[in-house]
Amino acid sequence: MEPKQQIAQLKAELSSPKRVLITTHQGPDGDAMGSSLAFYQFLKKMGHEVTVVTPNDYPEFLNWLPHNDVVVNYMRQKVLAEDLIANAEYIFHLDYNQLRRSADMTHSLADATAVRVMIDHHPEPNLTVKYRFSETTASSTCELLLTMMQEWDNDQIDSDIATCIYTGIMTDTGCFSFPNATARSFTAASALLSYGIDRTMIYDRIYDNFSAQRMRLMGYCLNEKMEVFPEYRTALISLNLEEQHRYGFVAGDSEGFVNLPLSIKGIRFTAFFLEKEDKVKISFRSKGNFSTNDFARKHFKGGGHLNASGGETKISLDAAVNQFRELLPAYQNTLNAL
Repeated sequence: MEPKQQIAQLKAELSSPKRVLITTHQGPDGDAMGSSLAFYQFLKKMGHEVTVVTPNDYPEFLNWLPHNDVVVNYMRQKVLAEDLIANAEYIFHLDYNQLRRSADMTHSLADATAVRVMIDHHPEPNLTVKYRFSETTASSTCELLLTMMQEWDNDQIDSDIATCIYTGIMTDTGCFSFPNATARSFTAASALLSYGIDRTMIYDRIYDNFSAQRMRLMGYCLNEKMEVFPEYRTALISLNLEEQHRYGFVAGDSEGFVNLPLSIKGIRFTAFFLEKEDKVKISFRSKGNFSTNDFARKHFKGGGHLNASGGETKISLDAAVNQFRELLPAYQNTLNAL
């Protein structure tokens, strides 16, 4: 079914008030929270009973988003979250296309009887849903969602909704500097400006709103923890639990650290390893045609986009970093051909 047909059918089903749940992936970023809170407001205007549930915490620099106070955190409010999941009539899966990315919510979501809708821009979707809006050519879920809302009921979009959408597009395109920022992205940004958003304020609250400790942590990572492998055009940064504690680490403090080594002349592939209590989370970034998605899927149980992906492992931080180092020779020709 074509997207416009799906929107028309979904709109008809939601013509009367329903219990709607909006979910997103673990470790929500600007696109996840921007799309979730934008769609929350959109559906609330239509008279639905709407709740946003996240699997866990998200960065403090996103807490200013309009209606952020309505978000239910599964990690902190498990009983309430599971009740909402079980009683939802419609569940929207925003900015993720595999159920495992909902972390501890996975089993509850799998058991839910609600009608499911996926809105996402990642490759290789693997969710069983009634309605699937999946476009890998979209820069972000927010960009895709804006197109949907304009088709659904453009009159419902206001400044608060536009602010959330712009946040998602801006963060997922690296302020419109990444290759995924297309003419469609700039057209969307132009349309959002017409709703009276303050793009300078949005940028300031996302990128100029960190603690002094976070700045010191970034300096420490660059000076003490960055490893550069010029023969592989690769760099990595790792951060263990003791180092996080030393700098008063909070969720979101390492946002963007994986991109920093890409500023080095000749570097085309970067990795950032973050130790957690029960696993190591890994972020990958690249320039050109080197697929971080393929690399993450093959070696670190992850995935994502061509130039931006993530993964994780249960082995120790040192073992994970060593595994990464040992993999590089196999990719030397590919990375040097870029």
